Amino acid sequence: MVTQLLWVRDVWELKEDQFNNSVKIALKSVVNQLLTSDEVYPVDETSFDPGFYNEHIEILSVINPLTLDSLIQEEMGGMKLNKDYVYGVFRKTDSAFVMGPYQGHEQELSHSQNWVSLTCLCESDSYLLSAYFEHQQGLIFNQMAILPIMSGLFLLILVFSFFFTIASMLRQKKVSELKTDFVNNMTHEFKTPIATISVSSEILSKNMVAGSPERVKKYAKIIFDENTRLKNQVERVLQIAILDREEYNLKMERLDIHQILEDVVRNFKVQVEERNGRIQFDLAARQHFLLLDKVHFTNILNNLLDNANKYSPKNPEILVATKNVNGKIEISVQDNGIGIRKENQREIVKKFHRLQTGNLHDTKGFGIGLFYVKTMVEPMGGTLMINSELNKGSTFSLIFPV
Repeated sequence: MVTQLLWVRDVWELKEDQFNNSVKIALKSVVNQLLTSDEVYPVDETSFDPGFYNEHIEILSVINPLTLDSLIQEEMGGMKLNKDYVYGVFRKTDSAFVMGPYQGHEQELSHSQNWVSLTCLCESDSYLLSAYFEHQQGLIFNQMAILPIMSGLFLLILVFSFFFTIASMLRQKKVSELKTDFVNNMTHEFKTPIATISVSSEILSKNMVAGSPERVKKYAKIIFDENTRLKNQVERVLQIAILDREEYNLKMERLDIHQILEDVVRNFKVQVEERNGRIQFDLAARQHFLLLDKVHFTNILNNLLDNANKYSPKNPEILVATKNVNGKIEISVQDNGIGIRKENQREIVKKFHRLQTGNLHDTKGFGIGLFYVKTMVEPMGGTLMINSELNKGSTFSLIFPV
């Protein structure tokens, strides 16, 4: 950035020098033409005050104001400087102006860098011809406009690239941390059922158990349940790859939402009641038929109920409700759980994100439940809304057009 700014500054100074040189060349050319011209047009003495004319007769006798004006316009036009300028002939000793459209710019003309001496036209060396450009910086900028624009564009690209690189690094670091947490959680989730299956199998292999059908049945059921649990965990992990590749095929059909809710809640009720909790219904929607994929919609409801149960205290209170609003149906799952901070509500629908991370397994899961919900709701034409307050519970709403 410093290099670019120095470069622009150097180009500006160079263009400024070129501009001033062009003005001086034009002024010198005017003086040279006045000196070498064979045609001399006398000054109209009556247009000047007699005292003023006599005071400056030395210069007024050799330069006609009309001729000077014509030559300056011609030379400035040749240098493409025929805009926003004034000029004047003045005496250097006291800055007394003699001719030219100098009114209102006496101070600027007497201190201008663009001047030439008129010594060659009169014996005295005290008269100067000076020019001043009111918008000189604007004219210089117009001549070099493409350079600062290109430099600014280049700087913007550099700054954008720098911040994009830093943002990418931070994002990759975060993803790496989330994946590490995911692997830790997955290891823990798989380790428990595998250990249970291993112990139960070892007990079944002993002769003392083989003679007791009830004990065989008991340990066989444990193995079956843990195997089912392990299978479900593997299915959840495989969901990630399916969602990333967008290989899911939706089989849309007309469904009764209330019927599906009742079926899902009935299957889930046991888990909640084991924790001395309860699930209540408030199915107020009159229009409750939708075009949805039954399998994925059922999985979505299971994920929401599972979260409501996991992130609630010892006695979960869950409310499943429906209502019609503006031609849409809203399906909500409300809990009395730990709630979610405002700043975390956007993050929890991202892949692998969990409210508890690392090796803290008081709340189990892979962090893909809400990611699955959001990813699958949108292709079916719905939206996921989250309303939550820390330590006051959460409400997850699915909104579909009827």
